[in-house]
Amino acid sequence: MFTDTRHDENVKNAMQKGLRIVGDVHGDLEAFRHAVATERFIIQLGDLVDYGPDSAGVLRLMLKVQREGRGLFLIGNHDRKLGRALMGKKLRSSPHLDDTLAQLLAPDNLDVLQDVLPALEQAPAWLVMGRTVFVHGAFDPHMLNEPPPPPLGRVTYLLSRALFGETTSRMQADGFPERTLNWVNHIPNGYTVYCGHDQRSTNGCPLTIEGRSGGRAIFVDTGAGKGGHLAWVDLPFPLVDEKPFVC
Repeated sequence: MFTDTRHDENVKNAMQKGLRIVGDVHGDLEAFRHAVATERFIIQLGDLVDYGPDSAGVLRLMLKVQREGRGLFLIGNHDRKLGRALMGKKLRSSPHLDDTLAQLLAPDNLDVLQDVLPALEQAPAWLVMGRTVFVHGAFDPHMLNEPPPPPLGRVTYLLSRALFGETTSRMQADGFPERTLNWVNHIPNGYTVYCGHDQRSTNGCPLTIEGRSGGRAIFVDTGAGKGGHLAWVDLPFPLVDEKPFVC
């Protein structure tokens, strides 16, 4: 069983106050300020940047939370694309990425530009704590036994699943790959997976889906930066006494 053990004593002490699991932020700085205004340890599920008005401000705040030892973020597909762009890799351009890069190149954001690439290089693609798994896109059972690979390096099968979810071979009308949730049925009995990436909720509340194997997935992306709002879930620590999530 792979369990993340890299946390120092300051982080472990911060976790004793509980956890706050924060969904996709996408540049919504005002909402993210509210999310991190807590004594709980922050686990942000990826996609800090793009779409919303202040991706640079969101990155600055996330870096501050990390420096203070009271939170971390997982790598999301938008974060990875930003990191690859900062590395000078050739990428397909998008208006959202172009806007984020323009923000980082502004003179008042050069502090963020200096620090963000090392942070992206170190962001884990998934995190396992006992029977609870945190990941941006989707889960695969092999994540329970393997550490996450370098997030900005070669895309392995597990990194692809973590970043982009489970896709079919079909494209949707909006030009994005069609995604499926078959992976939820492979979550082992008694396990809970917290993820973002897909806005599955129709009522603004994080959505819980039970899998056929007895596990469950909780989707925390509720559309921040895209016309929706930012959602989070507060959990006790340690997670062995985690109660079923009810919105």
